[in-house]
Amino acid sequence: MAVRLGDVAPDFTADTTQGTVNFHEWKGNGWAILFSHPKDFTPVCTTELGAAAALKGEFEKRNCKMIGLSVDGVESHVRWEGDIKDVTGHQVNFPMIGDPEKKVADLYDMVHPNANDTQTVRSVFIIGPDNKVKLTLTYPASTGRNFMELLRVLDSLQLTAKYSVSTPADWKQGEDVIIVPAVSDADAKTKFPKGFETKKPYLRVTPQPDR
Repeated sequence: MAVRLGDVAPDFTADTTQGTVNFHEWKGNGWAILFSHPKDFTPVCTTELGAAAALKGEFEKRNCKMIGLSVDGVESHVRWEGDIKDVTGHQVNFPMIGDPEKKVADLYDMVHPNANDTQTVRSVFIIGPDNKVKLTLTYPASTGRNFMELLRVLDSLQLTAKYSVSTPADWKQGEDVIIVPAVSDADAKTKFPKGFETKKPYLRVTPQPDR
């Protein structure tokens, strides 16, 4: 069964490269990003894990933990981490779930038979403090993920959870945001003291409210 936006992220207990993890307990009251890999010792995944490790500190600043998954076992993951450091210069610094029986992969619908009947696809889930799924992305095995984009999305999710705003196309931290249509002009004047510009009756932009 597919895990959709707004669903409670399935809980699980699994072995990882950093010991046994009870997912909801490990995540705590913060955010988490869970991402899967088709197999250990694969070229694109090797580059991805190095990129993720390099940005771990940025995710931590946003109270977001990182956890990876591959359908190989933990011992294989540990061996693979040596290659990842050799290739990317970054040591994997977050837990990698060993899932040889595909229990977690099946919970999160990470195996897509029409793409490949044995390997997980490159799935990404961002999970909020309420344990609900805030973002899902699925990449084909041939395309590496952009972890800077995932960081940008996390910034948007955290901002829009706190204020009555949305973020426009290609938005980045510090740029103007959109006031949601449910907020009247009168309320907007109170909520957004920096003011706003009405580009269309349904499109009002205001400076990022927490800056």
